[in-house]
Parts: sequence; C-alpha cells; structure tokens
Amino acid sequence: MAISKSGNNKKQQQQQHHCYISVPSEIISSLSSTSLQSLVVSPKKASAAWKIGTFSRSKILKNPRIWFLLLSICGFFFMLKMYNFDPFAPYPCGNSENNDDSSIISSGVLSAPVKLEEKYEENSDFWEQPDGLGYRPCLDFSEEYKKSSVEILKDRTKYLVVVVSGGMNQQRNQIVDAVVIARILGATLVVPILQVNVIWGDESEFSDIFDVEHFKRTLADDVRIISSLPSNHLMSRPVEEKHTPLHVSPQWIRSRYHRRMRREGVLLLRGLDSRLSKDLPSDLQKLRCKVAFHALRFAPPIFELGKKITERMRSKGPYLALHLRMEKDVWVRTGCLPGLSSKYDEIIYNERKLRPELLTSRSNMTYHDRKLAGLCPLNAVEVTRLLKALRAPKNARIFWAGGDPLGGKEALLPLTKEYPHFYNKQDLALPGELEPFAGKASIMAALDYIVSENSDVFMPSHGGNMGHAIQGHRAYAGHKKTITPNKRQMLSYFLNPLLPENKFNQIIFDLHRDSMGQPAIRTSKAGRDVTKYPIPECMRN
Repeated sequence: MAISKSGNNKKQQQQQHHCYISVPSEIISSLSSTSLQSLVVSPKKASAAWKIGTFSRSKILKNPRIWFLLLSICGFFFMLKMYNFDPFAPYPCGNSENNDDSSIISSGVLSAPVKLEEKYEENSDFWEQPDGLGYRPCLDFSEEYKKSSVEILKDRTKYLVVVVSGGMNQQRNQIVDAVVIARILGATLVVPILQVNVIWGDESEFSDIFDVEHFKRTLADDVRIISSLPSNHLMSRPVEEKHTPLHVSPQWIRSRYHRRMRREGVLLLRGLDSRLSKDLPSDLQKLRCKVAFHALRFAPPIFELGKKITERMRSKGPYLALHLRMEKDVWVRTGCLPGLSSKYDEIIYNERKLRPELLTSRSNMTYHDRKLAGLCPLNAVEVTRLLKALRAPKNARIFWAGGDPLGGKEALLPLTKEYPHFYNKQDLALPGELEPFAGKASIMAALDYIVSENSDVFMPSHGGNMGHAIQGHRAYAGHKKTITPNKRQMLSYFLNPLLPENKFNQIIFDLHRDSMGQPAIRTSKAGRDVTKYPIPECMRN
C-alpha cells in the first residue's frame, strides 16, 4: 500500500509538472506584467510581499518631509485655482470672457500660417515666422474697472455722438477712441456716424462696414451703445466740439466736457483723429485693444467674401500680402514723386500746386530730402529689389492690396516680371462678387484688410493707418511675420549704383533682421499706439 501510494504521488507530481491551461491569446495580451506575475506567485509569497509593502508605506507616511512636500503641491494647485490661472490654457490670463478664439481677430478669419513641410519647400526660410516669445492676448481688467462699469452702464443722462472721417482705417482708429472717450465720461455712445469721404465720395454707414450687433454685444460690459438718440433728446441742441487738441488726457476730457454734458445731455465730437493720448491708464489701453481686435468685426457680407478670397489665395500654399501705396492722391499728399517718367512727375506737381492743402508731409523739404528721410512710399522697382534682398522665392504668391496705381499696370511691371504670381481682389473674385460693393472704397479697403491680415507674410510699401492697424492685428494674433521696410537706413544703398547686387542684398537683409514682426514693447518709446504695439497692456507671456 505504501509503495503504491508513493507511486501514485510520483505520477501526480509528473502530471502536475506537465499540465497546461488553454487561454485565448486576446486575454493574455490584455494582462499586464503585474497581473501575470500575480498568477505565478504563491499566496504565501504574496502575503509576505504585502506585509513588506505595508511596512515601507507606513515608514514613508511617518516621514515629515513627505508630508511637507504633499502640502506644498496642494497649496500650489489651490493658489492656481483661486486665481483662475491655467498655464496650459490658450490664453494665460484670468479673464476668460475675453479669450474666445472666435473673436480674437475682428476681421473674422483667424488663420495660422501654413505648415511649410506640408505645402511649400522651396526657400522656406522666407516663410518662417518670428519667435513670439510666448506672448498671448490677455485683457484682465482691474476690479476697480469692473465695479465702476455697474454705475456707468446704468446711466441714462449722458450721450456721446461722434462723427468720424477719412478712409476706412482712419475711421477705425477714431471709433476706438470714441468708445474710450465714452467710457471716460461715463456716457452712452451712439453708434458712430461715418462722414462722407472727400476723396472717394463713399457714403457707407457704420452698419455697411461693421457688424453693429457684434460691436454692441462685445462691449456690453464696458460701454452702453445704442443705435440712435432717445426721442426726448432728438430736438435738443448738443454741445459741439470741433477742435479738440491733439493727445489729450482723460483728465482733460473730464474737466472739459463732463459738466457741460451733464447740463445739456448730449455731446457731439468731430475729427477725433489722434486727439486722445496714446499713453492712457492700463484699463483704458485694454479697452482700446478690445474694441480694435474684438468688437470691430466686419459686416457678414464683407467677412464672407474676404474669407473666400483668403481661401483662394491660400489654396496653393503660403502667400505674401503687399500693401502698395502708389495711388495718385498718395503721391500728392506725401510730396513725393512716383519715379515713372517726367510725364507723371508733372501730373503730380500740377495737382499739388492746385491743391496745396492736400500736402500732409513737411512742406519745407525737397522731394530728395523726403525720400532719404523715409517719408516716401516705395515704388515698384524698390519693392522688387527689397523682396529679392529678403530672399522671397521667385514663385511666391503675392496678394497686392491698395487702389489703382498711378500709371496703371505699367507701374507694376517691375514687380510682375520678377514675381508673376501677382493677384489682387479683382483677379480672385468670381464674376459678380464685387458688384454689390461697386463705388464703396471703404468696403474694398475692408476686403484688402481681411486678406492682408490673414497672409503668411505682410509688408506695406509705406506707413499709414492700414499698415499700422494690420501690424497690430498680426501681433495680437501671435506675431505673424510682418516686414517693416527700414526706409530711412536702406534708401541710401538703393541710390548707390556702384554697389554690387550680392553685397546690396546682404546689407538689406541684415538691416531687416529685427524688422520681421518680433514682439516689441510699447512702453519702450513714448507715444506708441497700443493697437499697433499691444505688449505689455494687452498681451502676456
């Protein structure tokens, strides 16, 4: 019996040694290495391991350094929560209500630069974007500003009526300041009236160019805006101010208008261009940015067409937008010559003689002095040489914004010969698309604005309101590449016929290394416009 028993034990051990369990491969693959190990380890070993683990954990928990570290981490996250700060949020700013991607760009088409590795290989360094240093929009108004908003929005006794003049971009600047002045006075703003443009005869109203309801809705927490005066004020004679001095402070505005406005109820302001100081308290600078970059969105018909033209330009890769200032009135107003021929120089000279009031540049300077001082727009030859020096590829797609140049298409020949992929809105629009806007210069400028603002690279041939506005918009959108021609320093090289082309190109390229749209601090120079330089008031890194 004992022998047979021992024999049976041996057989059982052999059977146990060679026994297998069939398990589907899906289950095996789903088990982690820890789970598989637990199937192999015996209960006794597992129990011993658990005791060791419990002992080591209790030892760790008794360590005061561990508790201190845990408390520090918890305190840090509690602090972030208290200040509503998310370091991984799209905008590192406590004021989330202003951080809606859809309203960042008031032109309406928020687009990122094309990824070069996907769409465009040749000479990709031209399309490279500047380092934005992590700056993002941030409009965190102070608690004092928010508290005062309650009383300002309740007021029904003071009304501000503003008449804005000039071209579309000049009107934009005045509308921005009109909102800020209404806030300073604690007044209700009537939707601004657009004066008929003297040069183009454009009779467009605010609602023809901008989205009125979006304008009101976006600024609902800052200024009360109405479409027209209440009936009880329609017959009253408003206090009218035609000649506000340049660069006035909020204190000047309050002392000048507040008492009169409370007495009469309505204040009428005209010609606000550059009347309000560029250096305002931080909250008012933020309000400027909110109006310019969020509230002033173009009307839906303009926005939709602008979006279509942008998509057509972008369909074959990145594109450069050039704002060319070569119209007849530009040459007359700047006191410069187009450089086409003596025939066109004579036309400009005679026009300036007939209408000397149009000359906005320094009247005591000769044309040559203005040129060297960087006060003249670049002509087609100069723009072409500049682009070549900055290594723009020959097959670059170029959208050119602006009115018809003096001299017609012939004036653009130097550019189109070197860069044949050269288009404007008329070239890209389908038949009939531009017809509803015929004779509306402001709306045509708005279309140029949208396509230029959304380009991969933007360069103006001259300063001016549109160039400045787009520069600020592109900075606020993430510092998209914006080339600012360094005319004052580069034109002496343009006028040197003995300078070899390769040396000229290198000099010009080096002159513009820091003029590609990199972040610039507004407060580093007095008098800079926050809508052109939104750091530090409206952006943070």
